[in-house]
Amino acid sequence: MAYLPNSDADRTAMLEVVGAGSVSDLFATIPASLRDPTVELPPPLGEQDLVAEVERLAARNHPLSELDNFLGAGVYSRFIPAIVRGTIGRPEFYTAYTPYQAEASQGTLQTIFEFQSMICALTGLDVANASLYDGATAAAEAMMLAVQATGRDRIAVSGAVHPETLRVLRTFAAGRSVSLDVVAARDDVTSIDDVRATLDERHAGLLVQQPTFFGTLETLAGLAEAAHAVGALALCSADPLACTVLVPPADAGFDVCVGDGQPLGVPASFGGPHVGYMAVRQALVRRMPGRLVGITNDHAGRRAYALTLQTREQHIRREHATSNICTNHALVALAATVYMAHMGAGGMREVATVSAQRAHHLADELCAVKGFSLASATPFLWEFVLRCPADAAAVAAAMRDQGIVAGLPLGRVDAARADELLVCCTEMTSRPAIDRFVAALTALDTAALPQVRQEVAV
Repeated sequence: MAYLPNSDADRTAMLEVVGAGSVSDLFATIPASLRDPTVELPPPLGEQDLVAEVERLAARNHPLSELDNFLGAGVYSRFIPAIVRGTIGRPEFYTAYTPYQAEASQGTLQTIFEFQSMICALTGLDVANASLYDGATAAAEAMMLAVQATGRDRIAVSGAVHPETLRVLRTFAAGRSVSLDVVAARDDVTSIDDVRATLDERHAGLLVQQPTFFGTLETLAGLAEAAHAVGALALCSADPLACTVLVPPADAGFDVCVGDGQPLGVPASFGGPHVGYMAVRQALVRRMPGRLVGITNDHAGRRAYALTLQTREQHIRREHATSNICTNHALVALAATVYMAHMGAGGMREVATVSAQRAHHLADELCAVKGFSLASATPFLWEFVLRCPADAAAVAAAMRDQGIVAGLPLGRVDAARADELLVCCTEMTSRPAIDRFVAALTALDTAALPQVRQEVAV
């Protein structure tokens, strides 16, 4: 409230209206364990000292380019052409928040329309929107779309989806009285037999991820058939670059495809902001959340863009709204659009191919190091799980001391996998970086590191 020009009398009057005795009463629903009664702030600084302090803090940041980076797990270090930064830095795009007077923002609407069109081309589906925040919330919106479209209240989710996506799904489900059934992954992919044993006429949909969180490849067609057999929708969370070299979700029978646009010209940036996408079959278009930009002609017969569909509570009766999305990540979607337009289908396919080739080469090299092996025999794309002869977090820490970000220790998401490391390669992974990683791992004295294999077996 320090930034609001309200006097003490104003605040008292507002509290009386809402029936609260104090400002702290407004936060009574938050558990006390999560509330800090005091905020310890340093004394105020003059401008010169403040700039020096901010610069000191900024100097603590280290870009991934300083390190040999093999970390993926949902956020990827990929090459961003200069044209992407040049375009999104233009003031007509950079300063625009959201097109409330939409038809006056023809440039913004055109870029959103192009984004939608390219997502449709990647996924093979009929219609796409451009109003989603990231891949995790896009998956949650797909879950709610399935619930609304089928009138059912259960969702089956593969245990091989990103654990953060699963947490977001649980949050949405709890708030919407939706039951979530997690189908345990076998060999790091979804078992069709387990899906069939889980699904019944109560389920609105089945959500899987391609590639999985572990980098492995799902057999999509069989999973879609299993969902459709009980009248459920087939939902896929797909890496957009993977769609250039794998069977598109639509061709595998999926009804909805969502995902994160971060691999498309968006930097890691501490995990955000990203842009989510959603594409659906034509029959589901009115169930889509957010906005849909269409193309038409103006009074003079010229091509024009318009917000064709806005299924949110600000534009239609609240009980008919499909979601509470109130804006979009149009600037990030623009970055993805420029990236896709610049790279083209062939360029994106080459990026995916090179990434996969380097990952498979690295996997072969690492598995030749004594004690290290692949945790799964399932085919993978550009990420794989490496089983270590010691605690994976300790292995990663030892590699970090040598300027190598070896990957994500899976013990962070599953204590039973404390000896496993999720490793990623992209087109930015150089051959010398691969050689340094292999050499460092070969020279590592794993016997001196914490051992966890026996604990995992128990």
